Amino acid sequence: MLHEFLSTNRSEILRHSWDRVTARSPQQPLAEALRFGVQLFLDDLIATLRTGGDRSDSISRDATLHGERLQKLGFAVAQVVHGYGDVCQVVTQLAIEAHTNIDVDEFRILNRCLDDAIAFAVTEHGRLQDVSNSTGETDRLGVLAHELRNSLQTAEIAYQVLRAGQVAIGGSTGEILGRSLATLHLLVDRSLVQVRLDAGIRRDETIDVPSFLEETAASGSLAALERGVSLTVDRGDLGVTVEGDRHLLRSAVSNLLQNAFKFTPDGGHVQLRSVASPARVVIEVQDECEGLEPSGLPTLFDGRHKHSRAKTGMGLGLVISRRAIEAMGGTLTARNHPEAGCVFTVDLPRLQAAR
Repeated sequence: MLHEFLSTNRSEILRHSWDRVTARSPQQPLAEALRFGVQLFLDDLIATLRTGGDRSDSISRDATLHGERLQKLGFAVAQVVHGYGDVCQVVTQLAIEAHTNIDVDEFRILNRCLDDAIAFAVTEHGRLQDVSNSTGETDRLGVLAHELRNSLQTAEIAYQVLRAGQVAIGGSTGEILGRSLATLHLLVDRSLVQVRLDAGIRRDETIDVPSFLEETAASGSLAALERGVSLTVDRGDLGVTVEGDRHLLRSAVSNLLQNAFKFTPDGGHVQLRSVASPARVVIEVQDECEGLEPSGLPTLFDGRHKHSRAKTGMGLGLVISRRAIEAMGGTLTARNHPEAGCVFTVDLPRLQAAR
């Protein structure tokens, strides 16, 4: 009978199944989690076959536990399916090699157990993934609402003071109002970019890089003036083009400039420049932020970075900026500059090279 064959050859079945698992996921403890799930399923399968094929609560319980464990370790749902499929394939192959006949009823039970295990594991994996996505989205919306509320409250207070005629619009209160409105504009623009990225909306076109930098610098110069820093622009060689979504690229570069203005002290200097090679186009934003903590560089673009040597509050703009650049086939990186600043680098494929 099949359960006797499985019990007799349990060690060999596990060994072959684990070899398949390790080949796909050699890292520890990821492979151990998959191996543990394989062992649970095989033991549950033997117990189910021994009792005549009644639906086993242990399969649903252990498969749900396995799906939970794999989701928390970051496994994709495909890994859940592959692990169970390995057991079925190894059992079938060894039975053929040993000339062991599997009757129709036993084969039906084997497949039903396989289907049940996959269904429960995938369901739990998907449920936890939905919860994780929902929590992440709630956190993101909470941060956005908090930033919007702060900027809006500041703008309202400044407006009330100006309306009462207590101060002139050209003074510091007017600057506060203008800065708050600029922040609100940046937050709304950043949110729209994230919505477009999540929805996969792209409007690619040919972008002339020197003209693009000139347009970006024109709008950025006002923000630099409000922050009390200077901005210089090196447009690079004429005729350099890239292909991509202009709105995504403008949002990403503008966000880099806003961060540079924010973290550069009064009287400091920010540079926006472009350098092209036959295959690539590099756009760089260099500031005087006193540099970044080396320990913070690995987490700078994943939303966990919370500080620099100068000020606090990098925000989520860098996360969205990187997504925007990667959507155009490029990369966004950061490095410390020897002159106590940092450089953010946008690297994109040059259009002529693609053609």
